[in-house]
Amino acid sequence: MKSFSAKANAIFDEATEAYHLKNSVSAQMENPYEPDTIEYFLYEKNWIDVVQWHLEDIIRDPDILPKEALEIKRWIDRSNQERTDLVEKIDNYFLHHFQLIVPANDAVINTESPAWAIDRLSILAIKIYHMREEVNRMDTDQQHLISCRQKLNVLMEQRVDLSAAIDRLLDDIAQGRKYMKVYRQMKMYNDPSLNPVLYGKNKK
Repeated sequence: MKSFSAKANAIFDEATEAYHLKNSVSAQMENPYEPDTIEYFLYEKNWIDVVQWHLEDIIRDPDILPKEALEIKRWIDRSNQERTDLVEKIDNYFLHHFQLIVPANDAVINTESPAWAIDRLSILAIKIYHMREEVNRMDTDQQHLISCRQKLNVLMEQRVDLSAAIDRLLDDIAQGRKYMKVYRQMKMYNDPSLNPVLYGKNKK
């Protein structure tokens, strides 16, 4: 049976490749999976991540116009909120999946929920894609290629380790050795009732 991390890695690679066929932050996502399934959420999660990756590249252009930089920054803020929302949807899937599991008396909580670990796996897929691009560049020197090959090897090892840790965490939850407890992210700067700069304007 295919492990969850193997499925996630395959979908993340698929979404990353699909983005780069269009190679535009404005490209529309065409999710091939059934809506409201875990596969759909994983694909959408990686698409958001890879768009944000390229937004972060764009905003670091030293010649970018201030107005464009501000627009990109606000786009990144919206993207961060969408990313958080997707992580919570993925955690909701696991909460439902494991709802009948009764934790053992000595069960412990993990340092992060399954979805936040999977979030890191999505980012790794994008790092691996771009480091492979660097390894295959023809317009740079040999030392750069050697350095990037070493970094790619580390990223691949990290993916193996993180994938194994995620599968082990899911198995621990399924067997009652660990239990899920999800704290919803409260991004105060996005909330007009919690950000003093925003609610202060409403008082004027």
